This record gives sequence, C-alpha cells and structure tokens, in this order.
Amino acid sequence: MIPEEWILNAYERIAPYIQNTPLTFDSHLNIYLKWENQQTTGSFKLRGALNKILSLHDWERQQGVVAASAGNHGAGLAFACQKVGVQATIFVPQSVPNIKMAAIQALGAAIRLVDGGYTQTEKTAIQFAQESGQTYISPYNDAQIIAGQGTLALETMKQLGENEIKAWLVPVGGGGLLSGIGAALQAFFSRSTKLPQLIGVQSEASPYMQHLYYTATQAAVVEKPSLADGLAGAVEENSITIPMVRQYADAILLVSEEAIREAIRYAWNAYHQVIEGSAAVVLAAILSGKIPERPALLVVSGGNIDSHLHRTIVESAP
Repeated sequence: MIPEEWILNAYERIAPYIQNTPLTFDSHLNIYLKWENQQTTGSFKLRGALNKILSLHDWERQQGVVAASAGNHGAGLAFACQKVGVQATIFVPQSVPNIKMAAIQALGAAIRLVDGGYTQTEKTAIQFAQESGQTYISPYNDAQIIAGQGTLALETMKQLGENEIKAWLVPVGGGGLLSGIGAALQAFFSRSTKLPQLIGVQSEASPYMQHLYYTATQAAVVEKPSLADGLAGAVEENSITIPMVRQYADAILLVSEEAIREAIRYAWNAYHQVIEGSAAVVLAAILSGKIPERPALLVVSGGNIDSHLHRTIVESAP
C-alpha cells in the first residue's frame, strides 16, 4: 500500500536530519537490537514526522499543523517544524511524562493538555484542526508518516548485510511503525529469500491493535495504565494502518507490565541503555520466552522515560 519509491524518497529526504542509529548483536539471547532510543529526539517517531513536514505544500506549512501525541510524535514533529519554520500545536494527555512534554516545549511547539487519555486527546486534536483549518498530522494514520517509519527498516537492512533474521519484533500502538517496516520488507527484501516473520508487541494493559488484528474490533478493550504509554489508546476509526497491519504482521503478542518493567531493567544492566516502556515490549517478549524464532531483530523504539521512574525500576528487585 506504500510504494517503495515513497520509502526511498523519504530515506533521502530525512537523511540530513536523523541519526543512523546503532545495530548491535547479543550472542547470549541471539538477538539484534536496533537502538532508536539514540535517535535525535530519542525515538523513531522523528523519521515519520520529518518526512511528513518536509512533504507539505507551502500553504499547509503557512497555516500550521496540529497533532495528538503521547510525547514522542510531538517531539519529532516539533523538531521537524522548527527546522522549516512551521508553527505546531501538540495536544497531549494529562498523563504525558514530564520528559516528553519538556522536549516538545523546548523545540518551540505549543502544548495543549487534555483531561483524559490518548483516545480523548486524539479526538480533541482532530476537532481543533478541523475548526481552525490547520493540517492534522496523525502519528500513524498517514501514508507519508508510514513511509518515513519505513526508512528504519531500510537502514537496518543495510546494516545487517547478509545476516539472516527469522523474526522482526516491533512495538505496536497505532501501527505506523509496523506498517512502514512491513512495507519496506516486502519491497526490498531479497526475492530469493523467505521473508522473516513480522511480529507486533504491545502491553496487555492497552491491547487495541491486538484486538483489531484478531477480532476486527476494539470495542471490548478495557484500558489500564501502562508503562508503555506511547502504545496506549484506541486506534483511529478506519485508520489505514488497520488493513496494513493485517497484511504484513504474522502475529500481535501481548506482554505484562511486570515483563516490561523487567525488560527496562535488563536493558540497563545488560547493555547500559535507557529505554522507555513502549520500546521495552519487544525485549519483554524475548525475555518471557514468547519468541522461539532466532536470530530475531528487536526495534528498540525510544528512550524517553522519566529519570526517577527509570531509576526506581532499575534499582528494584527483579
């Protein structure tokens, strides 16, 4: 659904602004880790945000942009808008971590706090954009956003070379990252080699995409607080990512909050890497024994976690 030339164009378009993040191998677990926590804004979200903003028409830039964000999309968008002189208004839930809100503000975007979770925040932002005539930029329900996220897979495949991967593990909330990676794998993977499995992972506390994938509805989901705050919230109705996730993903797995906590602790102790809960879900799936296929590649999607919370997790007994 996303043409391969869109991903190639995005790769060239955003190259001057992003980090080529490290890929490392853990021989003990037989996994590769793509460290997007080391991206310029601390998250992969910068890729899609840059591609979208740099693709806007002049008139769209002049009227400003609006977004809903749990934090990382907002920071990526604020960074991109700062580079090209676009005013951004970012709606965030009251529960947004301070580190993420501070990053958005430091990059010059206006913040609007919404009393409620991400689902209500998204609805409020969309309504504001419609009423103000500004351009709404979804963190996932947008083809240029998805193409930008697909550059992560293209970059990773270049780093992997001929090394075989049996499964890619990707955090999934709204499905933009998984859709972009799925499109890139389909487009650029060697036709003579079997595609690796593509597995989405999210928290048991907010399993909206998992329900959509297996039951085609999210109506029955009862959301609970989660360390994976960036993956929380319902998926926008009729989002283009819903059929794309069904097309590309081989499975959507759920992990517990305790498994996420353990993965955050493990990443620090084993790799000395600070990762947020939304990124930790993929490592949680490995440590919980849910992924027998190895070697596996884990997309460690971000590292924007409150320092006090991270310290508490790391210093707590496993």
